[in-house]
Amino acid sequence: MKRLLCIFTLGIFLCTASNSFAYWIWTPKTGKFINPKTAVKPTPKEQFDFAKSFFDAKKYKEASQEFKKLINTYPKSFEASESQYYLGRIFEEDGSLYEAYRAYQKVIDTYPFSERIAEIIEREYKIGEEFMTGQKRKAMGVPLPVDNPAIEIFKKVVDNSTYGPYASKSQYKLGLVLKSLGRFYEAEDAFNKIISSYPDSEWSAAAKYQIALCKANMAKGSDYEQESTKEAKEKFEEIVREHPDAVLSREAEKNIEQLREKEAESNYTIARFYEKQKDYTAAKVYYEEIVNQYAGTSWGAKAAERLKILERKK
Repeated sequence: MKRLLCIFTLGIFLCTASNSFAYWIWTPKTGKFINPKTAVKPTPKEQFDFAKSFFDAKKYKEASQEFKKLINTYPKSFEASESQYYLGRIFEEDGSLYEAYRAYQKVIDTYPFSERIAEIIEREYKIGEEFMTGQKRKAMGVPLPVDNPAIEIFKKVVDNSTYGPYASKSQYKLGLVLKSLGRFYEAEDAFNKIISSYPDSEWSAAAKYQIALCKANMAKGSDYEQESTKEAKEKFEEIVREHPDAVLSREAEKNIEQLREKEAESNYTIARFYEKQKDYTAAKVYYEEIVNQYAGTSWGAKAAERLKILERKK
């Protein structure tokens, strides 16, 4: 009697499920009723093909759900690494670039032997460039708590493949992002790493130029302004010596002239200080240096005029 009651109850359950547009079956393997329409396929390949069919049809929400099911059910399969890659593709298609980067990076971290690594590094680099050129710094609609995600991404590209095809250019772009944010010491360090790690790279000469620009920017408002200005000028002069015909050298020459003006101005300020203190001997030393060393600057004529005035005070 109890057995008949159970069968009757089961029949009612199945009928109810059917009327609710759901189809459930009992699986001895799990000891549960499952819905075949939502269940994971028997093999990772079948599940992957099923998920990929949604991706190919641009049904990204359904594809994402099915790829995640595969990863959770068959985490060590080849298809799991492919599924993680396609999650990145889905985020990228959706414009969620930071989430795409994180999904791609998970392939590298979890499946280091994936055949997609080279492609993923390239995709990460391009995402870094997107953020570098003004892409909104958000993930899942929430502002990111970082100055620019490109910093994190370019660093990862270098870490992922230190001597790969995107390493030196990522290191250079990292320096540019840091410089644009006014983080000149960090930027200088980033550019120096190009010279030390990739001396034969096409980015090496450009890195030297950027280091000089960083030095010049650090000279502004520095407690050691004269020293910083001198270092920057020396870096630009080195570029002109090493690459006399390069476009960067012409830019370097312009910066050298600007820095010479700055040095001359600094010496003129010191000379005026001594003159006001009536220490005319010290003032004369600085004015003469400006006339002799910075004759072509706007301060050369001013210093010559002050020397004439000092001569009349004797």
